[in-house]
Amino acid sequence: MFIPLYDLNRLHHVLRPYVTWSLITLNVLAFVLLQGAGLGQVIQASAFSYGLVPSVLFDQKDLPAHLQMFPSAFSLVSYSFMHGGWLHLGGNLLFLWVFGDNVEDDLGHFRFVIFYLLCSAAGGLAYAITNFGSDVPLVGASGAVSGVIVGYLILHPDVKVWVLFLGRIPLRLSARWLLGGWVIYQVFHALVAGADEIAWSAHIGGMLAGALLIFVMRRRPARR
Repeated sequence: MFIPLYDLNRLHHVLRPYVTWSLITLNVLAFVLLQGAGLGQVIQASAFSYGLVPSVLFDQKDLPAHLQMFPSAFSLVSYSFMHGGWLHLGGNLLFLWVFGDNVEDDLGHFRFVIFYLLCSAAGGLAYAITNFGSDVPLVGASGAVSGVIVGYLILHPDVKVWVLFLGRIPLRLSARWLLGGWVIYQVFHALVAGADEIAWSAHIGGMLAGALLIFVMRRRPARR
């Protein structure tokens, strides 16, 4: 629908968004080192080893011994560093690049780490509950990134963002309309989607977590 390019929203509290940069780097490294850069059978095996499998998370089934890397509860976070391909990876990281730095600025470095991981876990849990018993692994940072997007929308609704609409038309839109439309799009598809490769429920879980956590974790305005 649209590709975000950059926002007109400078940082006020942190000198550099080191956490956002680190998360982007970790996602790329995980894709290259643990998923073989999307080549061969490695990417499929990694989806089960590090992705979130509902039937495994809820102890209904066990992974084969050679795919078990750690207790299944860790998959609520590890899945968000796995991706299905370069396009999947690039799409998530582009949104994190554009909107993550300002949310990090609003929360501070440490709280942004916690915020991101909790949104990831909420997205993964939402997927696991709505796909109870499924053997299909969930991968991708979209649950965590959805929380970041909603946090940005709540705190910076009037900021202007440059996007490519339909992948080719440059537009300058306020976050209120741009990201508000994105949220509606996610909810609509979560309600009507049947069998779909996109885990809409994970997006909804991350969004709900982000909406709640941003009020609790954001910096408090200085009293005059």
